[in-house]
Amino acid sequence: MELLTISFGIFLAAGLFLIASDRLKLPKLVMEKAMLTAVRRDRRKADSLEVLLHAWAGKLSKHIRMDEYKKSILSVDLASAGIDMTPEAFTAYTFLKPGLAVIGALLCLPVIPLLAPVFILLAVALYFRESKKVREGSEKHRGEIEAELPRFVATLEQELQSSRDVLTMLENYKSHACAALAAELDILTADMRSSSYETAINRISRRVGSATLSDIMRGLTGVLHGDDGRMYFQMLAHDLKQQELQKLKVEAAKIPPKIRVFSLLMLGCFMLTYIVIIVFEILNSLGSLF
Repeated sequence: MELLTISFGIFLAAGLFLIASDRLKLPKLVMEKAMLTAVRRDRRKADSLEVLLHAWAGKLSKHIRMDEYKKSILSVDLASAGIDMTPEAFTAYTFLKPGLAVIGALLCLPVIPLLAPVFILLAVALYFRESKKVREGSEKHRGEIEAELPRFVATLEQELQSSRDVLTMLENYKSHACAALAAELDILTADMRSSSYETAINRISRRVGSATLSDIMRGLTGVLHGDDGRMYFQMLAHDLKQQELQKLKVEAAKIPPKIRVFSLLMLGCFMLTYIVIIVFEILNSLGSLF
């Protein structure tokens, strides 16, 4: 009897949910999964819980108020990290996952109280992980782009010797750029075709949030206004080359402490080899005497 009652409740709840979804014209879970996976930069497949959290975050975002300065910074970081969410929705999303862990802690209190602190610690860990995700993704994406910029500037400097067509220069370099910069240039060139060149260039500067890329786009804006631009990009290429050399020196300075342990091991192996040879010769000498 109890099994029938539980089964009746489950099927009744499922039926009411399906009727409500049809009346409210809610998109299917499979469709939402496909849409969320399609807008991701890494094309990682979304799970059901993540889709539900995104839907709830979109509803809660209407009740969240943010400072305009923080909103603009978070919007740039979200665009750089490839997260297709508004700042309000992402803020709500960062609280929803820890909120589920807190609900789990409350449910454990009357049954297994010892598990409640585990869920509380899990909630704190989830909050900090979700809060750092956008910044880490933005810094990684920006770092990949900035590593490509010295070669990009050098190419623009050479192209300006014979051409003033900014769109063609960007199109030609796009096929040779790294994945991160190629994606941004793809958006930039499509934006330049659909709107004014200067507006599109300003958008990529705000979207990526890189000071070096902003300097490059400022030089391209000058070229669009009729400036020569060759001397500007020549000086910029020199500065970027010096910065790249400085970064390489910093990376090289980190290597000796790492290889010091292996150097000591190699020295120990050499010393052990000599000691074994000396001991072997001494034993042979003693054996010949006796």
